[in-house]
Amino acid sequence: MIDTAIILAGGLGTRLRPLTDTVPKPLIPIGDKPLLQHIIENLKKYGVKNIILSVGYKAELIEEYFKDGSWLGLKISYSPESLPLGTGGAIKQAAEGLKKPFFLQWGDNLMDVNWKEMYEEYIASKAKILMVLTPREDVENFGVAKLEGKKILMFVEKPSREEAPSNLINAGAFVINPDVLNILPQGKSSIEKDCFEKLAPKGEIYAYLHTGQWFPTDTMEKYEYAKKKFIYKK
Repeated sequence: MIDTAIILAGGLGTRLRPLTDTVPKPLIPIGDKPLLQHIIENLKKYGVKNIILSVGYKAELIEEYFKDGSWLGLKISYSPESLPLGTGGAIKQAAEGLKKPFFLQWGDNLMDVNWKEMYEEYIASKAKILMVLTPREDVENFGVAKLEGKKILMFVEKPSREEAPSNLINAGAFVINPDVLNILPQGKSSIEKDCFEKLAPKGEIYAYLHTGQWFPTDTMEKYEYAKKKFIYKK
């Protein structure tokens, strides 16, 4: 089983202002815990022991809250962005030195994904990347996956509902073989454009379907909806 996860938690959260003027997006409350704590606790539930947080905006507040993770029974370390690196650069920096597959999750999506089941599908698929897809009706707001069986061939960005190749979108959770990060340039890059879009046509990205809870929180409207609907264990 995989014991290490990287969480991207460095965003500015501009669409959550004025909430994020004083609090970084990962620390916005969902019930009685910060958003990021829910994500971390779900990873721990499936055996993850080491969490690497890729941090940027108001990183000191995130470090002050989570510290070394020992109070959660985990080891938490930090990969700070001194300059914006994009999703690709941030992941490449955070994953430096990792030799084994790791879990990756965006730090602004709440979900109850089963990481153990994901890992088993990753092993069975022999893929370089396993990507969580989740169904949505409002496909016109997302990148939508085109599949051949469980292989992800490409993403169609914000298609009309009539022209969408499926109703499945990238849910922001993955199993990653660190070797694939060699495709990324040094410095700033996009994991989506500079990695996923290049590997998908080669049949190296497989899909894992998640039909449980999935709540994005990147706007005030989505955040308020997640606060009302997300079911979590206290």
